Amino acid sequence: MPVLVKKLLVWGSVAFLIYFMAFRPEGAAEMFKSIGAGLMAMAQGFGDFLTSLMT
Repeated sequence: MPVLVKKLLVWGSVAFLIYFMAFRPEGAAEMFKSIGAGLMAMAQGFGDFLTSLMT
């Protein structure tokens, strides 16, 4: 992917996140809570997997 396109996508994503947080803070908070819960579930599953390997 060309560097210019990559930079445009990154800056566009950052601008969208700022806009989303400014005008829909409740929706942004719920989105980040969902992402955090998903990451925690993956970490828990990984931990359970490693624990089952050790026993």
